[in-house]
Amino acid sequence: MQPVDFTTLTAACCDLRANWLPSRLEQVYQRDRFTIAIALRTMNKRGWLTISWHPQAARLYIGDPPPKNPDTFTFSQQLRHQLGGLALISIEAIAPWERVLDLQFGRRPGETPLWHLYVEIMGKYSNVILADANNLIITAAHQVSQQQSSVRPIQTGQPYEIPPVLTDPIPSLSESQQRWQERVSLVPGKIGRCLLKNYRGLSSALVQSIVQAADLDPDRSTETLTESDWQKLFSRWQEWLQALENYQFEPGWTSAGYTVLGWGIIAPAKDIHTLLDRYYTQQLNQQVFSQLRHQLSQKLNSILGKLRLKANTFAQKLQQSDDADKHRQQADLLMANLQSWSPGMKSIILPDFENGNPITIPLNPEKNAILNAQALYKRHQKLKRARNAVEPLLAEVKAEIYYLEQVEATVSQLEIYTNSEDLQTLEEIREELIGQRYLEAGYVASVGQGSKGGKQDSHPPKQEASNINFYRFRTPSGFELLIGRNNRQNDQLTFRIAGDYDLWFHTQEIPGSHVLLRLEPGAAPDEVDLQFTADLAAYYSRSRQSDQVPVVYTEPKHVYKPKGAKPGVAIYKQERIVWGRPQQANQYITRTVQN
Repeated sequence: MQPVDFTTLTAACCDLRANWLPSRLEQVYQRDRFTIAIALRTMNKRGWLTISWHPQAARLYIGDPPPKNPDTFTFSQQLRHQLGGLALISIEAIAPWERVLDLQFGRRPGETPLWHLYVEIMGKYSNVILADANNLIITAAHQVSQQQSSVRPIQTGQPYEIPPVLTDPIPSLSESQQRWQERVSLVPGKIGRCLLKNYRGLSSALVQSIVQAADLDPDRSTETLTESDWQKLFSRWQEWLQALENYQFEPGWTSAGYTVLGWGIIAPAKDIHTLLDRYYTQQLNQQVFSQLRHQLSQKLNSILGKLRLKANTFAQKLQQSDDADKHRQQADLLMANLQSWSPGMKSIILPDFENGNPITIPLNPEKNAILNAQALYKRHQKLKRARNAVEPLLAEVKAEIYYLEQVEATVSQLEIYTNSEDLQTLEEIREELIGQRYLEAGYVASVGQGSKGGKQDSHPPKQEASNINFYRFRTPSGFELLIGRNNRQNDQLTFRIAGDYDLWFHTQEIPGSHVLLRLEPGAAPDEVDLQFTADLAAYYSRSRQSDQVPVVYTEPKHVYKPKGAKPGVAIYKQERIVWGRPQQANQYITRTVQN
């Protein structure tokens, strides 16, 4: 992940000073344990200043409004209490070439600041610290004890001290090319590494951008550079310093991330704030997505392993109970042939009632024939009771396995992160598993809003499909096709959105997504539309790797949710079958993405 370096921070602060000073602080909201959002209002606009001390993504920019979840963090409450109603009157750097900003708050511009909010953008040492007019620390996002750091502890009530001063030389426009070249090439090595080691204010991304803008390879040794190479590199170096001095920035996307200098841009950004918001939101969401997907997969595998073991145990007990009738038959034979028994017998061979075939009956030599027959009758009754007890338990376990296999199939289909909807889908699955008590509440830290818990309404109100992030396609005839991304969406699709004229699709007795073919009154889909829909229904199922998968379809009025059933579970009738081709669906999905 590309960190916010000195150049990016300067570009962000330049825009903040130009457009958001002075501004009234209206609200403080803490999104998570690393990020706060401060509502600022100027004479003509309102925005949210996002400040993060995330160890990998510390940043500062104007971003989107925070979610409407309750804020229970102490740090934001303290900021709200101390800074409420005051104005942001200045944004200053505490020292040249430092990534530490002093956001000053006072009653009005021109007055002495009453509070200082120090924003330290320093990688894993990033922090946000509130100090009063006398520079005493009132609160900090991350307090550092004397045991944690003897160099710079950060404790409430202590004076605020700036971070240790950097010792590397400061880049300067007045430095000659000869002096600059001597410094960079003093110890031969890779160009990028030599620049990083000899000057402050640089980052790996910035150095790579400078070197590539000079048409050089960052891994090339300084010993191999020609005079022309040094001249091109120094020219780009000076362009960078001039951009900093004149506050001339050009934010945009590059193949490796982003830049604010205009080098290697493949797409321009609206402004620096939009650039930072989009980049770090996407990067952090991708991290959370990968972590959540891995943890959900591991948990589901563990639960399913235990359930399958339990199902095997029940199946073995049922198999044993299949011998119940055999024991009763042996007891009947023994009672009918008491005269054939003699004391001390360990077994007896008697002819079958129906076909006369010999049947060997094991006996207890210490018991007579009647007692042995009674023991066989008791064994018959015991196995019969076991079957009556085990059959519903096995059915319950199989239903649970089917449900979790459907959840597992949904998680496995979300292989890579593409947008925020993928993360939202996983978070809804997590909330569903918490609601079903397969996971503990707070199992994984959430970035987005989870699904609401509660009892399933048997007759829920209709909802608009446009408000839900289903998978969406168009059939060859132009009909809309909606596919649920998880069980929550499956229930919404089937029981809240489906209309009287639509068609409902699902893989036959195979866990998979609910699929809805939207039809207008009087419209009739062609065979190619049905096949297209069946192919996608097969693709978004547990049998994605198969060549052909049976897919049923019926009208939504013939689809029911059993009382007390788990999310995503439905029963249907009056169904017809189409054989879906999951591999063919890959072509549909590829064309949809390209368009």
